Amino acid sequence: MDTRELYKIWKDSADEDNDLIEELKEIENNDSEIYERFYRDLSFGTAGLRGILGAGTNRMNIYTVRRATQGLADFLNKKYESPSVAISHDSRIKADLFAREAARVLAANGIKAYISKELQPTPVVSFCVRRLKTSAGIMVTASHNPAKYNGYKCYGSDGCQMTDTNAGMVFDEIEKLDYFGSSIKLVSFEDGLKSGLIEWIDDSIYEEYLDKVQEQSINRDVCKDSGLKVVYTPLNGAGNKLVRKVLSRIGVENIVVVPEQEMPDGNFTTCPYPNPEIKEALSLGLALCETEKPDLLLATDPDSDRVGIAVKVGNDYRLMTGNETGIMLINYILSCRSENGTLPEAPLAVRTIVTSKLVDRICEKYGCELKKVLTGFKYIGEQILLLEQKNEENRYVFGFEESYGYLAGSYVRDKDAVVASMLICEMAAYYRKQGKTLYEVMQSIYEEYGYYLNHTESYEFDGSAGMQRMADIMSSLRDSHPTEIAGYKVVETADYLNSVSKSLVTGKTESIDLPKSNVLAYSLENGGAAIVRPSGTEPKIKVYITAVGRSSEDAEKCCEEMLASMVSILGI
Repeated sequence: MDTRELYKIWKDSADEDNDLIEELKEIENNDSEIYERFYRDLSFGTAGLRGILGAGTNRMNIYTVRRATQGLADFLNKKYESPSVAISHDSRIKADLFAREAARVLAANGIKAYISKELQPTPVVSFCVRRLKTSAGIMVTASHNPAKYNGYKCYGSDGCQMTDTNAGMVFDEIEKLDYFGSSIKLVSFEDGLKSGLIEWIDDSIYEEYLDKVQEQSINRDVCKDSGLKVVYTPLNGAGNKLVRKVLSRIGVENIVVVPEQEMPDGNFTTCPYPNPEIKEALSLGLALCETEKPDLLLATDPDSDRVGIAVKVGNDYRLMTGNETGIMLINYILSCRSENGTLPEAPLAVRTIVTSKLVDRICEKYGCELKKVLTGFKYIGEQILLLEQKNEENRYVFGFEESYGYLAGSYVRDKDAVVASMLICEMAAYYRKQGKTLYEVMQSIYEEYGYYLNHTESYEFDGSAGMQRMADIMSSLRDSHPTEIAGYKVVETADYLNSVSKSLVTGKTESIDLPKSNVLAYSLENGGAAIVRPSGTEPKIKVYITAVGRSSEDAEKCCEEMLASMVSILGI
């Protein structure tokens, strides 16, 4: 069916959302706008759905949410006898509406839906799945994307993001369905509540969640009387209540919240791209730091699964990268737990393949086994599940990815900015009592292990033409890999889609024992590396640079040269 025919069906049938009705009227004579909305269905993968809000099969709206939920319901009813689902949402536009629509579809299919009364951080859904023993979880969020986006993330019964296999089976069920008509079952929300098939999640569960977060504390009383001062911004998202509650629990009382970004607001008017990785998103927080003079700035993204920080350097504040924060945290956890005797026998940490190699050196020092997994926190969650299946769950001490996602403890199976915020503040107080700032701590780590500079650059490719361009770039690299990057010879290549690595020195090839993924990696003769992969959730190609130097200046120069070389190689 062509896009014009699909448009007509939607124009005649989409009668429940005034925003969609008006949008469909406005584009009636604009073929290019119609095409962008209808040239494909939003893809359903392990991250669920994510897309621009609006009308059409390629947009996030009540009809794409209902269809996806009906597919999920059909999958669950085939797999489980009496399935149930935990649902929540963050502050995004229509997120609460989409959460309720999902509950309506599930209830109509005889599936119990536990739904939060108000917005909650993403890791809370993972916790609720495990605590309520549900068959799946749904979190309505688009993470740190701009305001025009929303999404729908699915979890399995283990609290991890849905596996490739199960996501594929849900996708197959979705593909059988129309967007309108009898194939989508629906009850009113009120009838769902009356029947008991929709139930509000009790507030006591959030306190249980905070108890589990607090259990991950390494030095329990270190924040009390430490004098630690924090400026915090939830970036108009879901972290405000629980982050502040857990910090209060551990004795961090001097918290100043950025007023313009305190309350939930899906328009993100003060930070159009609400991503704590980006300096512009933290501009109001950094401005407040100039007057408040805190020890650090703490920023959680809209669904509060990622956290970024800026730390005091003299009279200024420096943003720490996701790698640097993770490096400091794993160094703090391993060194302190080793010192106080709480490090488990045969400890295990997990990092993604694009995360700093400096982690390897720290783990080696403390005798901690390190697992390396594909990009995506679900793979870290799977490692915890494997430990749990062997009754070795206590071995897990920390996992992180360079994109500001961290998890200590196994009470959830996704990255958690609430526990990360607690540990960051605890770590800052611990070193503050020793007269050290976090910046000084990071510099001492570099001095011990060498300057590992990690940099990530993203290149956007919007629309249908952009998706093809991304595919062409990856195909071209597979056909002809670079032999050098910035003058440094490539000594090893790794193709995670074809599951093979090859030494360009010896010619030896080895298989890669990880799930297939569209990732290409190049190791250099100087210890550096470059990794290229398309984003799994956004129309972007990401390039990850690892530059190693004898000093910070040396590493920075190397990084700039490598990035320029990769831009040329990619033809961007």
